[in-house]
Amino acid sequence: MAPFQLQSLLGYWGMMAVYFALGLGFGIALELSGFGKSTKLAAQFYFKELTVLKVMFTAIITAMVLIFLAASLGLLDYSKLYVNPTYLWPGIVGGLIMGAGFIIGGFCPGTSLVGMATFKLDGLFFVLGGLFGIFMFGETVSLFDGYWHSSFFGRVTLFDFFGIPAGAVVVGVVLMAVGMFWGGEQLERIFGGRDLKREPKWRYGAAAGLLLLALVTAFTGQPTLEKKWQIAGPEKQPLLDQRAIYIEPAEMLSLMHDDTRGLVIWDVRPERDYNLFHLKTAQRMEESTLRNITATGIDPTANQVIVITGNDEAAATHAWKLVTMQEIPNVYILGGGLNRWLATFDPAGAASVTRQEEPGDRLDHAFSAALGARHPAAFPDEKLLRSLGEFTPKVKVTKVVKRQGGCG
Repeated sequence: MAPFQLQSLLGYWGMMAVYFALGLGFGIALELSGFGKSTKLAAQFYFKELTVLKVMFTAIITAMVLIFLAASLGLLDYSKLYVNPTYLWPGIVGGLIMGAGFIIGGFCPGTSLVGMATFKLDGLFFVLGGLFGIFMFGETVSLFDGYWHSSFFGRVTLFDFFGIPAGAVVVGVVLMAVGMFWGGEQLERIFGGRDLKREPKWRYGAAAGLLLLALVTAFTGQPTLEKKWQIAGPEKQPLLDQRAIYIEPAEMLSLMHDDTRGLVIWDVRPERDYNLFHLKTAQRMEESTLRNITATGIDPTANQVIVITGNDEAAATHAWKLVTMQEIPNVYILGGGLNRWLATFDPAGAASVTRQEEPGDRLDHAFSAALGARHPAAFPDEKLLRSLGEFTPKVKVTKVVKRQGGCG
């Protein structure tokens, strides 16, 4: 499933050539739309000409519809697309600052480059001002770094936030855009004296076609994680077959005592078992949460090591499949589960229980009370590593480079 890894397909210079062509095409599109003129851009703030709203919103909703339509047809894995992480209040303040600069200067960063490229003096001065602003920000960001990284929500989208299907959001945004286009034309007629009778009639057909595609997207629906596993799972199945992601208790103990690895432990057992015993710092994760990792606030760029624990391995392996289908890196499973963990670090204190013939993995140890992480085996002494002997390390942290978005 797309997106494709351009560098592996075309090589480094081939990838750069594609990026150059896309940037050149985007710049040409902006110039043909008249976005190299600051007066045209500033006119939107006086409701005289809303070309910026129409062009940019059309590009946004067209891309949105095609992305989610391709995802619904199994041609694209949306989880592999980069979505800017949300820092709510810094984003709001930054948007207000940029908007004020847009009104005063008549350009945004992308359009100022178009203006400069077409030898417009105001475009040149705007670019120079932008570069000076970038320099000043870089020199002073340490003074407000805490605020700059505050109110972090991770990769959150409208359908994540409202808990509704992605197709419904796509239809809603298209309808909102059509309403804004109609309202924008009325403002142009009132404040700009625009004669709407002279506007091309095909725009109605284009809007209807886009709405139809949005409805198809909503009707088809987005592929489930199980469907994604059927498509992409065969590439990851060897990791399970070769037990490359099942880590030994000894390696787990070493991770728990290693402050540099950013260990995160997800416990996928029933609440009763979790309350009886769980590892120190372990978070109990419901399957509904595992199916929507963005709701946990986990940032894949944090380069953390995530270890999933169950009583045995069945539930943890199922959870691993759900998580990896959402492109969360560095995810492992505690081999043998907490049954093996307790047999290793508390062989005498946990009495064996006769397993019942019931589906699913069960806790093989009995406890006199719900001890949770207060049990000694929840965080064994690091010195026990010496008695466990050598182990083959399985954890290999994949460094995730934090990508940045931008503005046209």
